[in-house]
Amino acid sequence: MNLELLILLLGAILVLLSILGGIKFSSNRSGVYVFVTLGVIGISLISYGGFTYGLLNQMGQMEHVVTASKLKVEYPVQRVQVISPVENERVRCRVLTMGVYPEGHEKDIWVLLRPSDDFYYPQSDHTNTSFKRNGEWQVITRFGGSKDEHFDIIVYETDAAASRFFTSTIEEWKSNLFYPGLTDDEIPESANEVDRITVSLQEDCRGVF
Repeated sequence: MNLELLILLLGAILVLLSILGGIKFSSNRSGVYVFVTLGVIGISLISYGGFTYGLLNQMGQMEHVVTASKLKVEYPVQRVQVISPVENERVRCRVLTMGVYPEGHEKDIWVLLRPSDDFYYPQSDHTNTSFKRNGEWQVITRFGGSKDEHFDIIVYETDAAASRFFTSTIEEWKSNLFYPGLTDDEIPESANEVDRITVSLQEDCRGVF
């Protein structure tokens, strides 16, 4: 069990003890004070655990993304490719990366960012894989580097096993609140690189997410 769940659980236990104790010892003024204090502490722990780590406000949290320049698409589409942002573009901290795929394409599409540290960072929305529909795909890409830092945006086609690996990696990172990145050797063999562009940051994005 991770730290935020322990804090929330402890807070809930204290609140429950406060309620039960307050009912049982309602005629004892000093006892009531003790249980009220426990209740206040419990509520504080719940608030801290929830709002600090984003467990209570996660559903209501809104992400504001921007779109970048977009390539003109030539039809019929022959391959999976990025159409936004474009090569060598300067981008903001949170950008909607978009692309196209050919008719009949059934594999998952994943976008990984590779900043100057040469580690790989899988990107996902709530669906984990890039959202695909009617020949187009998209995913929110979140940059965390310094102004003018260069990033590779790398697109992979994956089978089910590689998708599970990227999904479980993201879930583990979120649970531990630690994002160490992946090395070249950790990228699954069944993840096939199909496109790559390089962009740079137009602002300082460290500590944004």
